[in-house]
Amino acid sequence: MTGGWLNTVERLGNRLPDPSTLFALGTLVVMLLSQLAVWLGWEVSRTLERDGALVTEPITPVSLLDADGLWWLLSNLVDNFVEFPPLGLVLVGLLGIGVAERSGLLPVLLRRLLAAAPGRLLVPMTVFVGILSSLALDAGYVVLPPLAGALFLAAGRSPLAGIAAVTAGVTCGFSANLFLTGLDPLLAGLSTAAAHLLDPDYEVAISANWWFMIVSTVLLTATGAFVTRRFVEPRLPRPTAAEMAGGSEPAAAPDADASDTEAPATPAAAPQAEDRGLRFAGWTFGVLMVLLLAAVLLPGAPLAGEGARFPRWMEALVPILLIVFLGTGLAYGIGAGSIRRDRDAVDMMGETMRTMGPYLVLAFFAAQFIACFGHSRLGEMLAVVGGGWLAELALAPAVLMLAFIGVVMAGNLLIGSASAKYAFFAPVFVPMFMQAGIAPELTQAAYRVGDSVTNGITPFNPYLVIILAFIRRYRPEAGLGTLVALMLPYTLIFAPVWAVLLGIWVAVGWPLGPGGGLVYPAGG
Repeated sequence: MTGGWLNTVERLGNRLPDPSTLFALGTLVVMLLSQLAVWLGWEVSRTLERDGALVTEPITPVSLLDADGLWWLLSNLVDNFVEFPPLGLVLVGLLGIGVAERSGLLPVLLRRLLAAAPGRLLVPMTVFVGILSSLALDAGYVVLPPLAGALFLAAGRSPLAGIAAVTAGVTCGFSANLFLTGLDPLLAGLSTAAAHLLDPDYEVAISANWWFMIVSTVLLTATGAFVTRRFVEPRLPRPTAAEMAGGSEPAAAPDADASDTEAPATPAAAPQAEDRGLRFAGWTFGVLMVLLLAAVLLPGAPLAGEGARFPRWMEALVPILLIVFLGTGLAYGIGAGSIRRDRDAVDMMGETMRTMGPYLVLAFFAAQFIACFGHSRLGEMLAVVGGGWLAELALAPAVLMLAFIGVVMAGNLLIGSASAKYAFFAPVFVPMFMQAGIAPELTQAAYRVGDSVTNGITPFNPYLVIILAFIRRYRPEAGLGTLVALMLPYTLIFAPVWAVLLGIWVAVGWPLGPGGGLVYPAGG
């Protein structure tokens, strides 16, 4: 497990440029390829249905290196960034989530849920809370592993098993959740931008994968518990009496070498203050739910009826998430004392936006890459050619999705960022699969499976350094091989189990979520 192949992957991966640099280089490659395609006279034809009749029209590439192409890029550089679909969705959603996290609400909820688990439910509850932790951005990496280790140690079980179980939920179950998270608008925005290469009017709802992810949460919780009990825990020694007597308290967050991988500290509060904050948050949540239900169900209310493509409540999910997280986060902070004045809440929002700096840089270069790819028409032409090839193979959609999951799993071993990978994959695979009759929502769901299951073993997940530091509190000699040995069983079993679930879902024909169809065009 500590052999040379993993060291080779790590060395090669460390030589890759930063994802932002990759997008900048990708933009230059697209510009060169667009000019080459024009010189070669490449042309493809596609058949469309227009006014009830089939129409064949030619598609030719657009150069980005001639005078008109360079002018287009320069004149649209700002608009490409500002109009990048995931940008506003992610930033708006994170304003509320940031307050809920930094006020202490989300960490306290996760910690109490984990601590309340009965002995026989300790393992599944640990995995379950790890999966839910994606609600709190990346806080699960820092908050949960030391708590899980301490709880397992107090129960007379190996603390490394607790760390492994909760880390499996946080990493390998990253995309699953019972609730919509910040990942949903981000991926939906990228899917929408990619779908526009073929269909400018197509919109992917942020709830498009919701039902599939709810079922995935239940399945992965059971699977994670099975892997922990069957493969991980049996190979770990039980703690000695001395270790149990001296190590039952949760370890403090380690001083990681790279400060940019640490989640922001959550304000500590006394148990009484936490209780008061949770009561305030619960009352606020109840009031907000009543108001939101009234706004959806009452005729003539703001969220009642249909919007441009989906029901109004669905199109307004990002603002709704902002209101719910912001309202409950403020209520908790006021009750717990972590928010004493309006400036405290504003500072929490500002701190959240400050941590988004790397994402903004990435979004700028990703936006240029996607815009250039679309304007050059290379994506559309590749989609037509690739879609025709896939159609000729006549493979079942489930087979295509399984193959795509494998591609994403391999890519995740080299590029850790979910948004960076999907920004690369979406413009190619979303329209290509649309040509084969597969909805963007299904391609997105397959991507989420492949992106998640290898998160626990990829050397380019920066938070694994923190996990290793927690492991070393109980096993000082532990290295990367120890971490991989703990997490590899989850990857090897989560991957086929989750992929089979998606295959069954497609075979039965269930929608993936509200607005999440399986075929393109809808009803086709």
